[in-house]
Amino acid sequence: MKNSSRFFTIGLVTAWYSSNIGVLLLNKYLLSNYGFKYPIFLTMCHMTACSLLSYVAIAWMKMVPMQTIRSRVQFMKISALSLVFCASVVSGNISLRFLPVSFNQAIGATTPFFTAVFAYLMTLKREAWLTYVTLIPVVTGVIIASGGEPSFHLFGFLMCIGATAARALKSVLQGILLSSEGEKLNSMNLLLYMAPIAVVFLLPATLFMEENVVGITLALARDDIKIVWYLLFNSALAYFVNLTNFLVTKHTSALTLQVLGNAKGAVAVVVSILIFRNPVSVTGMLGYSLTVFGVILYSEAKKRSK
Repeated sequence: MKNSSRFFTIGLVTAWYSSNIGVLLLNKYLLSNYGFKYPIFLTMCHMTACSLLSYVAIAWMKMVPMQTIRSRVQFMKISALSLVFCASVVSGNISLRFLPVSFNQAIGATTPFFTAVFAYLMTLKREAWLTYVTLIPVVTGVIIASGGEPSFHLFGFLMCIGATAARALKSVLQGILLSSEGEKLNSMNLLLYMAPIAVVFLLPATLFMEENVVGITLALARDDIKIVWYLLFNSALAYFVNLTNFLVTKHTSALTLQVLGNAKGAVAVVVSILIFRNPVSVTGMLGYSLTVFGVILYSEAKKRSK
């Protein structure tokens, strides 16, 4: 029984890594290498798939009990989270048009810094001084990596910083807005309600900012049907990122999840360099390594302060 449980957990972690890194690499390929330059439409495809597959998983397959929205206030809170979530995903996808995955992941590793800043600004919650000290190598590493990045692009860098900040803001807002017992939702149910609201936000943005994207996609499909399969597979993979993250969280400890999360970014960097052959410098890799080291120290400091 113990062996089967271990193999099951290893399988879950492998699926989590594969879906995370897979959707990241496929996004990069579509937006940069393939030339499908429509990050808002791509995000809308992701959210549409998350809406449909979340409903199938919860309402039909009964993977988790369905939790209902209990009030208009709770709905407004979920809508606010959905808007921030949209900003994070769209900004992240835009950044992939201009930045290599390795540098994108280096910037993304600074999430703890933004989380600490937003937590302090919005809740006045102070961490132990040692926790703040560990954020110094997190930020310093990205500054070093930026200086040594051969493919540095200012707009892509700003979009990636925005995506990272929005991701941190969502986690802090979620803790504030859905803190009461009556309003708490597990991540599967939260995605069930957030995803369709995100589609509503993204549809007008797509029509206004990416004019005739549906017509262009259909024209592309007539020349190369693979684009349809890329979009379908990529969208389904975006849902499985959330599903496997929920399952790994459920079947492992918080500490294990932190360690796996830190390692995942490093694996994504190595795989992306091997696939896309983007140039990397020694300075850039040293900067990224310093950031990851800082994140590990931050996780350890947080654990000790509790």
